[in-house]
Parts: sequence; structure tokens; C-alpha cells
Amino acid sequence: MTTLPHRNKTALVVIDVQNDVMVDAYQRAPVVANIQSLVGAARNAGTQILWVQHNDDGLPQGSEAWKYIPELVRLESEPLVHKSFGDSFEGTDLEDILASGRVGTLVVAGAQTDACIRSTIHGAFTRGYDVTLVSDAHTTSDNSEWGAPPPEQVIAHTNLYWQHQDAPGRTAAVVTTRDVDFTS
Repeated sequence: MTTLPHRNKTALVVIDVQNDVMVDAYQRAPVVANIQSLVGAARNAGTQILWVQHNDDGLPQGSEAWKYIPELVRLESEPLVHKSFGDSFEGTDLEDILASGRVGTLVVAGAQTDACIRSTIHGAFTRGYDVTLVSDAHTTSDNSEWGAPPPEQVIAHTNLYWQHQDAPGRTAAVVTTRDVDFTS
């Protein structure tokens, strides 16, 4: 259980599923379909959904490249967190939003596995959150020309090591979209 007192709620955090980020994402269509499924399930269960949107010099806020992909539509009632660092907590109001919603458990999906996903799951875990990574609902681009493993290996490795993370009073988990249950 989370180390954050009085934080018994769960939130779905959807990270950086933006036009430019997803243009050459590995397994884009099935990952997007899984994120759509998670969003629908969270809404049906009354689980808070937080949308995270990155901006920097290469992804300027307000540009077409910066916008969320058209397949995913955020409701006005669902918070949008603007970030400019990999970790969605750094320099944002994410922690304040989660605290006000009494959220202590995060279910994480989105992009890029080897950047903002990893930074955010580690950032959440070290801040005391329980963190579930949805194994088939995160993706990355092929960065092998710069020495990275192929995207399927990056995703598989992240799923493998995250299921073995542990720390006092916190849990890390990896589940498939099918096994996410927002009703419990």
C-alpha cells in the first residue's frame, strides 16, 4: 500500500500521447486502442484520469505536433498537466492534483517508454505512490540508430524490471490492459 496517508484512491495517468510523439511509435494502433480501453474503463468506474502533455523546443505548446492524438479525447473535467521534463511530477502541479483527489495509486500508460514513462514511474514510486505500469499500453520510437535496443526490447525490459521493483510500504506492478480493474 502507498506510503501516502489518507490516499486510498487510484488514478489513470496518460502520458504524452501526442501527435509528434506517436508519429512512428512502435505498435501504435494496438497501444492506442488499449489506452482508449483504459480511459473508458476508468470513466465507467469513476476513476480520476490525468492527462500529461509535454512541451519543449522541439514540441512547442499549441503546435499541431504538441496536440494529443485525435483518437484520445480528454473531457474538460479531467485535469491536464503540462510538463517540460521527463518526470511528470517535476515542475508541474501533478502532485497537488493527486493530493486533492486523495490518490495514492497510479496506473500508467502512454509514451515514450524509455523516457517520460520510466521517469514518471520512478518519480512516483520514490514519492511514495504505488505504481502499476500497463504492459501493453505504453510505447516508444525506434532509437536503435543512437545505440538503444529495438523498441520491442525497450518495452519488454521496462515491463520486466518494473514488476520486480520494491520499497518499504509501496508496490510496483505490471499488468495487461485486460487485467486492469478500476472497480476494486
